[in-house]
Amino acid sequence: MVLNIVKYGASILETACAPVTNFNTSELRQLVDDMFETMYAARGVGLAAPQINVGQQLTVIDTSSGEDPAARLVLINPKITQQQGQQIGEEGCLSIPGFREDVRRAAQVTVQAQDVEGNSFEVSGDELLARALQHEIDHLHGVLFLNHLSPLKRELIRRKIKKLQKAGEW
Repeated sequence: MVLNIVKYGASILETACAPVTNFNTSELRQLVDDMFETMYAARGVGLAAPQINVGQQLTVIDTSSGEDPAARLVLINPKITQQQGQQIGEEGCLSIPGFREDVRRAAQVTVQAQDVEGNSFEVSGDELLARALQHEIDHLHGVLFLNHLSPLKRELIRRKIKKLQKAGEW
């Protein structure tokens, strides 16, 4: 089922999420399936639980946009354990539609997480996968890509969003 994606301004997007403690449940599996369906419908490469108004440390990522089933990642209670290098690239966010900006991120990251059964695993990525991992894990800690922009760029985007809100278009 395609779920509603909350937009910038919703407090859950800037709130740290609670760890997932119940694993291997039909509810968790359904939530993961719904998150992938929602992400694909919105043409994203990642979706974090707070973006669908769920305050839990859960994110799904697929940098192949559904083309490669092996690229599907489910990360529960993820933590970045290693970062290397730097990259600057354009980022957008399904919760901040219509806005894209260059963001500096680590070029390579390693993440430790759990799967839907609660098993621990590690995943490493570079380039787009590294960017997606960092972006989605930020969501779980209440950090938006806007927080990585200069104060001036951040304020300009906030003003544009306020205008859209006043016009009823947000």
